[in-house]
Amino acid sequence: MQEQDIRGFVDLRDEKIGRKIRDAEVNKVPYMLIVGEKEAADGKVSVRRKGQGDLGSMNVEEFVKTFQAEVKM
Repeated sequence: MQEQDIRGFVDLRDEKIGRKIRDAEVNKVPYMLIVGEKEAADGKVSVRRKGQGDLGSMNVEEFVKTFQAEVKM
């Protein structure tokens, strides 16, 4: 992500995933990339978009293309 100039942060708090997602939505975080054990093993990220919810799993390159296409709009 840094190579593509996409800024972000990692939430390393000792909270359940549902709490982290809710907090991110309250703070109006536009995209959440969730990486659990399953995603890490598959080399993918689970993507959630503010206002749209879960967009499913995709690899990082797919997300970067989707994100860059939206930013150019």
